[in-house]
Amino acid sequence: MQITSKYNRLTFGLGTIGRDMVYSIVSMYLIYYLTDVINLPTGTLWWVAGIILIARVYDALNDPVMGFIVDNTHTRWGKFKPWIAIGAVLSSVFTILLFTDFRLEGGAFIGAFIVFYLMWGMSYTANDISYWSMLPALSVDQKEREKIGAIARICANIGLFFVVAGIVPLTGLLGERFGSLQKGYFIFAIGISVVMVFGQCITLFGVKEMRTAERQSTPLRELLHVIFKNDQLFFTAIAMSLFMIGYMTTTSFGLYFFKYAYGDEGMYAIFALILGVSQITALAVFPLFSKRFDRKTLYTAAIILVVSGYLVFFFAPVTAMLFIGTGGILIFVGQSFIQLLMLMFLADSVDYGHWKLGKRNDSISFSLQPLINKMGGAVASGVVSAVVILSGIKDAGSAADVTADGLLMMKAAMLVFPMLCIVTSFFIYRRKYIIDSQLYKKILSDLRERGELKNEQAAN
Repeated sequence: MQITSKYNRLTFGLGTIGRDMVYSIVSMYLIYYLTDVINLPTGTLWWVAGIILIARVYDALNDPVMGFIVDNTHTRWGKFKPWIAIGAVLSSVFTILLFTDFRLEGGAFIGAFIVFYLMWGMSYTANDISYWSMLPALSVDQKEREKIGAIARICANIGLFFVVAGIVPLTGLLGERFGSLQKGYFIFAIGISVVMVFGQCITLFGVKEMRTAERQSTPLRELLHVIFKNDQLFFTAIAMSLFMIGYMTTTSFGLYFFKYAYGDEGMYAIFALILGVSQITALAVFPLFSKRFDRKTLYTAAIILVVSGYLVFFFAPVTAMLFIGTGGILIFVGQSFIQLLMLMFLADSVDYGHWKLGKRNDSISFSLQPLINKMGGAVASGVVSAVVILSGIKDAGSAADVTADGLLMMKAAMLVFPMLCIVTSFFIYRRKYIIDSQLYKKILSDLRERGELKNEQAAN
């Protein structure tokens, strides 16, 4: 059993490296690709910004339906793995298509973009929901879940920061080699899509699930009941939504900040690498802190780090890299703890829902995570697109062309607005989340007494 646990930590975690590469390039750099690489006209860009916002909201609202489909899937490979495979292949294909220049203009470009973006969102959702909802099925032990989740988040951040740190230098080199920056992005998208499929194969063939409950089916009419009657799932979702809005808004402004505020686009890669190492290190040491402190204490400390970082970053002169770097490290170390803790809150709420409602719904519950990520990304993209246009950055050739008011608008949107969202999410957690270690032990004990919890190793 111990060998299986260690094997699951590794094979589950490795699967998310490529996933987060693909998600990062689309969620964080598609707008930049459209504005600064293929130089969409402003009129078309407004259309695209609206399409992304509407598509992400629409796709997000469909996530619980996908969770319902996964929960009602019964195959010889289990309910998670078929959808992981389908979603990995299709989302990789549509990632490549989004960064392919078909030389379309106007309505033709908008029509093709709608199809590619919607299909990318739907296929990534299928993969994302089935992948993360497998986590509660790997262990019912809170500490083991933290270890699995920590490794998965480390791998996810490796994928994320590979893209963040590498996209400027690598697309530049590829662009020089193949003749244009657009082709550099296209080849880069192909590369990370291949990594995604390979990593997902490691998860598909390596992870062994635990039979935590008998196979059950959930009628469609009970879909909203599962979400809204599980109060811990509901409040966790609200807190996570506010956190992701803040987190993704800050990260989505990164390249614009270094190009138009700091004045050196090349410094972005170095800055991102430092933040990536800091965040991955924080995730690696999280299990050590979790042995000594409870989750509420860790969350409070993380919020203090995040708020301190935002304040340092905001008041630092745009050319003072020492202060900017310090602020960035504080923000991302704190955020790494919060991301992992929220993942654990979501996993524990699955068991809470099973205990309270009498039925286990892993995928419907975890469908809220991609819903939250997409809503966060939708708001972030909308904020970034509007600020880039309204601040004058869209028409600026360099940092010298951006006005002081435009720069202040960008810093406020990048730092003040996200900080308020993240602090609000913390207060919701402190007021409404009640699953501590004592309640969780009671939940597991009651489920075992009712004969509704099993710990048999599955053969999937």
